[in-house]
Parts: sequence; C-alpha cells; structure tokens
Amino acid sequence: MDIIYFRDYCLSKSGTTEDTPFDKDTLCFRVGGKIFAITDMLHFESINLKCDPDIAIELREKYSGIQPGFHMNKKHWNTVSCDGSVSDSLILKLADDSYDLIFYSLPKKVQEDLNNK
Repeated sequence: MDIIYFRDYCLSKSGTTEDTPFDKDTLCFRVGGKIFAITDMLHFESINLKCDPDIAIELREKYSGIQPGFHMNKKHWNTVSCDGSVSDSLILKLADDSYDLIFYSLPKKVQEDLNNK
C-alpha cells in the first residue's frame, strides 16, 4: 500500500477531511473535526490509528508491526507499520475501526449531518 491508496481510502469515508496541523508533512484525517489517522506523507512508514484499549493490547502482542502510538496516548492509539509486517487488509480494517470509534463518539446530530453529505 502507498500513501495515495491510503489517502483515497480514508477520504472515501463519510465526512472525512484532511489537514496538516503539525507540520507540512504530517497528514491527519478527521471526521467531525476529530483525528482518526495520522501519517507522514513523505515517509509513509507507519500510521497512527485509534483503537479500543483492550484490542490495542492484543494487536501489539500478536503483531510486531503494531506498537503503542508514537506521540499519542498509548492506551488508545497504535502505530501501525507499513513495512509489510502488517497486511494491507488489516491496516485498512484498523483504519475502519479507528474511524468508527471517532464517528460513533460524535453527537447523533453530527453523525446524521455527516451521513447526509
């Protein structure tokens, strides 16, 4: 997988926006103004994704390419390697899960508005 594929995948999700709030190379994907994925655009080596804390621990134990979130809350975020140690299909599933965690934490009215765009 490359950054273009991952970017297109994230932007295909309802209400997703992108920005670079930290520096010109760090790309954030948001839903309802809240970040669900962060990656480096120039060196697409890993992605920070939000994760249920219990599942995050299981994933870290099972996959060497999944570590506690770099520069993030280690309980709720994982850094997922894009070096092949984690399959593309699992990376996309984890991106889906991250999006869902954020989306379903939003107020119902915001969820409805995003679904109607």
